[in-house]
Amino acid sequence: MPELPDVEVYVESLERRILGAVLNRSTLNNPFLLRTAVSPIASAEGRRIVGVRRMGKRIVISLEDDLHLVIHLIVAGRLKWLTKNARQPGKSALAVFEFDTGTLVLTEAGTQRRASLHFVSGESAVQALHAGGVEIFELDRASFGARLKAENHTLKRSLTDPAIFSGIGNAYSDEILHRAQLSPVAMSTKLSDAEIARLFDAACTTLREWTERLRLEAAVGFPEKVTAFRDGMAVHGRFGQPCPACGSPVQRIVYARNETNYCARCQTGGKILADRALSRLLKKNWPRSIDELE
Repeated sequence: MPELPDVEVYVESLERRILGAVLNRSTLNNPFLLRTAVSPIASAEGRRIVGVRRMGKRIVISLEDDLHLVIHLIVAGRLKWLTKNARQPGKSALAVFEFDTGTLVLTEAGTQRRASLHFVSGESAVQALHAGGVEIFELDRASFGARLKAENHTLKRSLTDPAIFSGIGNAYSDEILHRAQLSPVAMSTKLSDAEIARLFDAACTTLREWTERLRLEAAVGFPEKVTAFRDGMAVHGRFGQPCPACGSPVQRIVYARNETNYCARCQTGGKILADRALSRLLKKNWPRSIDELE
């Protein structure tokens, strides 16, 4: 799923291309994409783009007369930009927005259709789509700690809950926790002040560094190969590979369609965290520590 750094760079790239431009034509090729429409989406045509911004993991494209297109890419949704002379997309695109400066295409890999588009009127309607989480960069250490401790969750869940913090998902939560040297299953209400400060600093630094890195990769072009698995990540998607800090093999906890990656030596005092499926299968043979595993 595109997270804060990815969506931020999408927004910056779109601003350079469509801010002030006119939306000449909009085409929806999948009826399930459009979840809300205050009026036929064709009524957006002929209006000028007056703003582009990020709201959590959503992209808000604002048009004249207080109308807004709100895009959520979920897991497999991606955006592509075509110049005016490029070959136009076929029916494989979920949505196509033609501007006088080029064409924005919304695609989604796989067969599941989870990406969404809302066409709403008024800022209050936009905010109704917000999950309620706060932006990390709008907090100081004290307010971050207060929000973190308001409910007793694992740190992994707290960081990825869009009702608590905005824009952080599976990938960057792994990277944040590794930088902070904290266990993904540590409970939020049990953290010391020093650990909260470490986690806050790690979150700010990780998100800033990756946003800048992706910004440089996109340069004057449009973001390509937007993925949750990137070269240079410390632990996310690197199961079995050496931790860049200590060299121990990166571990994982698999659940549903997701997995949490972590370094046992750096984050859990050497303890291998139980995997719901595999640890039950292996029972007594399940390694209790990274030393047993190595």
